[in-house]
Amino acid sequence: MLQIGYPTRIYYTEADKALMWGRWQKGESLNEIGRYFGRSHTSIQNILSQTGGIRPPARKRALRSLSLSEREEISRGIVAGRSIRSIAASLGRAPSTVSREIRRNGGRRRYRANKADQSARDRAHRPRPCKLAENRALARIVAEKLQLQWSPRQIAGWLKCTFSQDESFQVSHETIYKTLFIQARGALKKELLKHLRRTRGMRRSRHHTQKTDNHGRITDTVSIRERPAEVEDRAVPGHWEGDLLFGSNNSQIATLVERHTRYVMLARVKSKDTETVINALLKQAHKLPRELYKSLTWDRGKEMADHKRFSLATDIKVYFCDPQHPWQRGSNENTNGLLRQYFPKGMDLSTAHQNRLNAVARRLNERPRETLNFETPAERFSQCVASAG
Repeated sequence: MLQIGYPTRIYYTEADKALMWGRWQKGESLNEIGRYFGRSHTSIQNILSQTGGIRPPARKRALRSLSLSEREEISRGIVAGRSIRSIAASLGRAPSTVSREIRRNGGRRRYRANKADQSARDRAHRPRPCKLAENRALARIVAEKLQLQWSPRQIAGWLKCTFSQDESFQVSHETIYKTLFIQARGALKKELLKHLRRTRGMRRSRHHTQKTDNHGRITDTVSIRERPAEVEDRAVPGHWEGDLLFGSNNSQIATLVERHTRYVMLARVKSKDTETVINALLKQAHKLPRELYKSLTWDRGKEMADHKRFSLATDIKVYFCDPQHPWQRGSNENTNGLLRQYFPKGMDLSTAHQNRLNAVARRLNERPRETLNFETPAERFSQCVASAG
């Protein structure tokens, strides 16, 4: 009778694991990989989670180590009754090397080449010590910045600028991620994961599919393809990207980010109807010098159906992304992702007071950004305001 279910004990070869990692890096889900191997997704997760979803580097045999073929030659020599010196001479090895190999793996009666080779690989698996575990002062600094919602890349860049003459207080963003994802390193507490933009405890492939929103279509739009070159290359300040960030109970907030400086503004929006949204955008526009608000790029959400009224009242040009192409507003999409740390999906955004929105915007604007050479958006925007004045 055919038994339904998965085997209780599962063994994966190195080739299986390599294939597993390849599929994971291509963006396949745990369930998809599990179905390929005929296993539960949890058995796949057990393998990948050991290194936090980060593919471990390929292991290489040391040049001086015995190879599998040499161990097989030793095994054949033992079966043939040859002496240790004779076996060593045929291998070009010292007799003491062969003697230790046999003694370490059960003696002449129990020596098996494959088992001895695997045991040697297991003994040689000595991960490099973690820099954050060795430098506790550095680990404390990293933990403090993570609690401020700084990303590992921002922390690494800031450390490099701040401690430019002291490499002991510099660490790569990859090391920070690995230390968070691999708790065996023992340097950063797992609780710090909640401060990351993505709070999952294991890295997911950048190729993993993401859902995109389509907010409908509106008419009389000017395509993003007609934006001037100065908008595209971010050379001049004053060009903004906007969107609505949605919450539960039909709630939302308006998000605006300036392309040149990545400066963020947030606004309460009681309803997503076009009159309410346009009124909120008009209020924000009047807070800025004319030189710092020249254009606005939005997706094709129906909340911007009255975009002509906005342009007439402010003399600000509005451009629209291609249908179902929200990534054309890359700065705003990234900002909305950052905002999910403060306003997670399912949260009722109608309860967020404008003071709270201002505080969150200030927090984002005071983070150093790699694309700004680790200056903050607030610093760059202040320079633009001073120039405009």
